[in-house]
Amino acid sequence: MPRPTPSPRPRRLGVAAALAVALTLVGGCGTTSSSGNLKVYQQEQFEPGETFSRMFDASVSQTCEAARRALLSQGYIVTVLRPDAINGSKNFQPGGEAHVQITFNIVCTDDGNQGKLSSAYVSATQDRYTLKKSPNSASVGVSAIGSLSIPFASTDDSLVKVASETIPAGVFYDRFFALMASHLKELQMDAAVD
Repeated sequence: MPRPTPSPRPRRLGVAAALAVALTLVGGCGTTSSSGNLKVYQQEQFEPGETFSRMFDASVSQTCEAARRALLSQGYIVTVLRPDAINGSKNFQPGGEAHVQITFNIVCTDDGNQGKLSSAYVSATQDRYTLKKSPNSASVGVSAIGSLSIPFASTDDSLVKVASETIPAGVFYDRFFALMASHLKELQMDAAVD
């Protein structure tokens, strides 16, 4: 007795079901990371409470000058200096083969009141580096034996960036803005005396 040929319909349903499961899994990957956490951009809330700015009763130039003095007083090297923007960085070495750099980006804007009110927008990034060692070896020619390859203890060391993140709003910025306000008070007292 001849065997009946299977109908193509069940096979199509199996392929369709497999495709639906695959699409569901791929769709899930678009919203969560491999650890099950939300993607970074989905955690960005844009809430008014998480502020990277402060308003000061001062001109734009005075506000940025106070920010410059705050950075310099804490050992930061100012790399960009404009009347309305400042960048500065400082290096740290928390461990023998670890290196951290904090970079401040500050923008000062006029908030009206005839140039006597301004805001400072501040964000700081923290870059982490690790030491990568590459051992050297050198060939030494010895006439009786030929050439030998001898490893030397010296290395070509280089720093490799392993992470970079913006420092979140909080106590870190509060301390910086308080230091800025202190320097701004000194600047305004000096201007009043002059």
